[in-house]
Amino acid sequence: MNKDAIGSAVLAACCLAGPLEVRAELQPISDREMGQVQGQAMIAVDRTVGANQQFTRITMGMDSEIQTNLDRMALGQGAAGADLDVEQMALGHISEDAARIQLDGNTYAVGDIVPFEAIDPYFELAESNGKIVGIRVGLNQARGTVSGNIHQFSGNLGLQLEDGSGNVTAATLFDANTQATGYRASHIGLQDAATDCAAGVQCAPLSNLQTLTVGEAQADGSVDYAKDFFLSFQEQAVDWQSLDGSRMIQAGPGVHFNLPTSMTMDLPTLQQGIPRARTEYIDRGMGLF
Repeated sequence: MNKDAIGSAVLAACCLAGPLEVRAELQPISDREMGQVQGQAMIAVDRTVGANQQFTRITMGMDSEIQTNLDRMALGQGAAGADLDVEQMALGHISEDAARIQLDGNTYAVGDIVPFEAIDPYFELAESNGKIVGIRVGLNQARGTVSGNIHQFSGNLGLQLEDGSGNVTAATLFDANTQATGYRASHIGLQDAATDCAAGVQCAPLSNLQTLTVGEAQADGSVDYAKDFFLSFQEQAVDWQSLDGSRMIQAGPGVHFNLPTSMTMDLPTLQQGIPRARTEYIDRGMGLF
């Protein structure tokens, strides 16, 4: 029986029973009984003080599984484009291989939704001299796929690249002129004197990365939850604290997307591109099916 049916049955039973006389008296419980009671609030509020700002974070104790699609997400729009500009952005995807083990360690039948896992969402304010200077929304834990055609990106993209010698380093975001930047980047590649984004040398457009996996790669090949998935807006540089308190993540003025991926790839794969996972049930001829 579903919840609506159960609720209707209970309501009907109450109506048929007629008026009831209830007699109850509150009684104190002992300290011993109180010590055996455990509980956690659904909403938690935390205050922290940093070197330059003070922070108030409101966390919702809830778990969600998401599969959603946006035609376009353009934030921080200006004359020269947007701080963050992603077409056909999607969280989660649709299984196309029943034998494939997904990020959560499970397999899904063809056509089933492989959700983006969102645990303990939060909202946080940064304050300086009595004025709100930054806002961020994020997840205490996140795991799943993020798809989209990235035109411009501001923030951190936790991608690891392997060079031709087998060395693995963090990928660097660039503009079209091969200038390293975390603001309105359009390319990604190796931080190296030989890198040339215009010529496609050790560099590729961000649009090559059609689907990214969010999570924390483990030594055994599994993927655990990422802890620093957030989107923030600042009018000045803000030092956001990672939720476990281990480090600061500096975000400059404007929009900042902290996207902790679990991916390591070699340069040929980067330049060839990562295909998009299926994110729609109907083929509209847009590469989303």
